[in-house]
Amino acid sequence: MTDEHPDDNVHSSEQLLAMLKWYRAAGVDIAVAERPVDRFAERGAPAVPVRPGSSSNTGSAPLRTAAARPAPASRNSTPPVAQSTNAEPAEAEELAQGANNLEELRACLENYQGCGLKLRATRTVFADGNPKAKIMLIGEAPGRDEDLQGKPFVGRSGQLLDRMLRAIGLDRTSVYIANTVPWRPPGNRTPSPMEISLCLPFLVRQVELVAPKIIVTLGAAATQTMFEEKLSILKTRGRWRDIKVGSHSTKAMPTLHPAFLLRQPAQKRQAWQDMLALATCVEELGLNGEPD
Repeated sequence: MTDEHPDDNVHSSEQLLAMLKWYRAAGVDIAVAERPVDRFAERGAPAVPVRPGSSSNTGSAPLRTAAARPAPASRNSTPPVAQSTNAEPAEAEELAQGANNLEELRACLENYQGCGLKLRATRTVFADGNPKAKIMLIGEAPGRDEDLQGKPFVGRSGQLLDRMLRAIGLDRTSVYIANTVPWRPPGNRTPSPMEISLCLPFLVRQVELVAPKIIVTLGAAATQTMFEEKLSILKTRGRWRDIKVGSHSTKAMPTLHPAFLLRQPAQKRQAWQDMLALATCVEELGLNGEPD
């Protein structure tokens, strides 16, 4: 028996494009192949063996994997691994404070298992730019392109950020860029308060080690995290404040996130005013976009 309307399931190109956009917004960014791929095995985690007779399909891949066990720590080894995905911020703070430099802090984050965001992320997005720069930009969280490349702000919003910096004589050799959380949230959603609290000790330590003279927060999530207040980004953008991050005191200014500017081009005028304010502050502090 055949269908009376064989073309009922045929979608137009516009419908297919809308469907793909919906999938991407939901966090679906990897196509399903003909054979299953064990993503945990790709990261080096050993698969849990399937007990004989536990499955009628003995040729299928195991459904579960076990987390890789860390090697025994030595005096010169990287910071210890936090195993629980329900860790406490105090545990993350203890690990972060044990890092004496940025490389140790990066290794600490690579080994940290306390935040569930890491389970789905492809890479840890630690930072980009010049670690000796005195201008630090802090964004919200990695997106798809950042997750694939392991660097912050490399997608469309990153390209816009680069143009904004060039307009005032700066580039990635004269700034240091980090995020509130180093792993991509599913579907590019805003990180939850718990996810931010688990990752915050690492960001605080990052700020202490870089010791910037200027911090620019990009977007509401980064602004509320660094200023420790529920602030409206549209009301607070462009205003300088003195803040203390851990043991480090610095000047800070919120501005609009480049991703927001891509959605709301009319707001670029306000962002340009913020960039001019940043250029003025750089000149007043004698930085001139150059690291010490």
